Amino acid sequence: MSIALEKSTWTIALVGNPNTGKSTLFGALSGVAQRTGNYPGVTVEKKVGEVVHDGRRWLLVDLPGTYSLAPRSPDEMVTVDVLLGRRDDVPPPDVIVCVAAAGNLWRNLYLASQVLELGRPVVLALTMNDLAEAEGTTVDVRALADRLGIPVVPVQARRGEGLDALKAAVEKAGSVPPPAPPRVFPEEFRREVDDLAATMDGTPRYLVERLLLDPGSYIVEGLELADAERDALRARLVAARARLAEAGFKTPDVETTSRYAWVGRATDGVVRRSDDLAPKLADRLDSVLAHGVLGSLVLVGVLLLTFSAVFTWATVPMDWIDAGFAALGDWVQATLPEGPIRDLIVGGVIAGVGGVVIFLPQIVILIGLLAILEECGYLARAAYLMDRIMSRVGLSGRSFIPLLSSFACAIPGVMATRTIEDRRDRLTTILIAPLMSCSARLPVYTLMIGAFIPARAYLNGWVQLQGLTLLGMYLLGIVVAAAMALILKRSVLRGGTPAFVMELPAYQWPSPVAVVRRMLERGWDFLANAGTIIFAVSIVMWGLLYYPRLSTEELAPLLDRQAQAESALETARSSGDEEATAAAAEAVKDAEAHIAGAQQRQSILGRMGRWIEPAVRPLGWDWRIGAAALASFPAREVVVSTLGVIFDVGEEVEDEGEQRLTQAVQSASWPDGRPLFTIPVALSIMVFFALCAQCVSTLAVMWRETGSWTWPALSFAYMTTLAYIGALLTYQIGTWLLT
Repeated sequence: MSIALEKSTWTIALVGNPNTGKSTLFGALSGVAQRTGNYPGVTVEKKVGEVVHDGRRWLLVDLPGTYSLAPRSPDEMVTVDVLLGRRDDVPPPDVIVCVAAAGNLWRNLYLASQVLELGRPVVLALTMNDLAEAEGTTVDVRALADRLGIPVVPVQARRGEGLDALKAAVEKAGSVPPPAPPRVFPEEFRREVDDLAATMDGTPRYLVERLLLDPGSYIVEGLELADAERDALRARLVAARARLAEAGFKTPDVETTSRYAWVGRATDGVVRRSDDLAPKLADRLDSVLAHGVLGSLVLVGVLLLTFSAVFTWATVPMDWIDAGFAALGDWVQATLPEGPIRDLIVGGVIAGVGGVVIFLPQIVILIGLLAILEECGYLARAAYLMDRIMSRVGLSGRSFIPLLSSFACAIPGVMATRTIEDRRDRLTTILIAPLMSCSARLPVYTLMIGAFIPARAYLNGWVQLQGLTLLGMYLLGIVVAAAMALILKRSVLRGGTPAFVMELPAYQWPSPVAVVRRMLERGWDFLANAGTIIFAVSIVMWGLLYYPRLSTEELAPLLDRQAQAESALETARSSGDEEATAAAAEAVKDAEAHIAGAQQRQSILGRMGRWIEPAVRPLGWDWRIGAAALASFPAREVVVSTLGVIFDVGEEVEDEGEQRLTQAVQSASWPDGRPLFTIPVALSIMVFFALCAQCVSTLAVMWRETGSWTWPALSFAYMTTLAYIGALLTYQIGTWLLT
């Protein structure tokens, strides 16, 4: 291995077990100079930051938390390939920083022993020393460094302590030859590895070791070998394992015994623990928070407060954002002359950007609250409590928080799946998260329920039929999500329920800096990646709703009506009659709404509504409902305003406008005079919106999180199919029951 001293840019890889403070250390070192993405071809998050130290640029690579470098899938292979310098998208690491928690060295050094075998310079960053000391554990740092043969640096990343010493140790480690790999395994095992390596020229010795240790390993499939060569290699591996078994070193058991024996030698006399066995505060807290009954009650309270806070705290900034973009749109509308350029800027650009930024408060607040719960150690306990329930649908407890987050908004819910390590589990959770009824569906539910579901009460008024209908829509999403999880885990994401193994982290006070950094990272990540897709689609949808335009001659009757209304408004204002002025202003708005409705009915999207009418008639819909459904595919929350335009109420449907829209849909009819909206139609619309993937924002984030359009396409296809079938059955069965 060449020394990296003369290079102007070094690559520094951070690796460690989960819950060791690795990501906190990465954030403390890189600050805001970081970016996220996905490694090509896999769903593993790629997190890269930059540091300048003594005039040299460092490229920091934060690898996913792992307990072992034993790859069993393409995703897990990414970490090994990065550390071995076998990927084209990441330079080979010049120094590896292995992060270990001082209070759990016995487990963390298992991974460190594997890292040391890679033959690269290594620095051990010792984290959470204060928590270890509080629990009666002390580590002789100098003695540990002597035993391991590498620099060991205590750090408190949350407080910024030890970072300079760590940077100096990394600089020194990269300037000298790497230490010799430790002799972890018995001589017989090393001899077998040497013999195999001699027949596999160009394959790193560590991968040869893994081939021998892991029967059925993914590595053998990833080697560029002809079929005959691969079969011959398998035969040699079987023979080598048989010889080791005869010598008393059965694989893969030999790795566990050998590595922990090495860890025992390395920590003997170095790690000292207090003999005080009195119950610790953490144990007393766990007796409540991890208790089946008491812990569940606490969890319900915590989640209720968390999501109530998301709705409550986000309201004000969302109103500010909405008002700000509305004011900007009004200013542009008053400044620029009427025409397509003005409408593009107002209805496309400003509305598109506003439609992106409006999600930001909910995302940032939810990410911040989840970061606090994670930092203090509670989130791991919540996942533990929910694992028994989630396992019944093929998922683990780690899926609970992302799915629960999706009731507020599927976007942060999908982003929260980054904590799920199992690839199949993570993809399944991403695919079913949009089935949770988010807040954007609520306007549709309330409009249809308020207009068509009778206000009946049961049990002396304690149970309302309208409330039961709303609850039914939420339960529908939950039940369908559970069914889809089972189907996905038995088909395209085939695999058993993952064993839920989670190391409960120590309780600690959240670091405000780490929490704010997480909020900024995720917020910017959303704006810079998903936001660009959402903005582009918003422009396209504006064009579909805007063109082609009706001519002045075609709009003549409506324009005459608008002119008369504006003249009446001026007269009323001149007379000082407030009631007449209000009535005239309402008439002007009504005339403008009719013009906008006429334009959009003749738009491309309006015509598409007519084209699809034969397909939606079995659902009890006409072209107007179909056009509103099409318009809502980019964002389902626009369906109410679209219905307002189509039914000549206008886009503003709050307060009085909402009452007018309710009256409009109640009085809408088919050409033969039959009512358009009935209870079965209203239910079919709600079922469709409960199950359909009508949110380009969510699909864009799914693409961002998975690194492929395959999974968003699958989500869109299966959810749209389910929505159509569900709406069809609802309408047909409902109509049959009422006849």
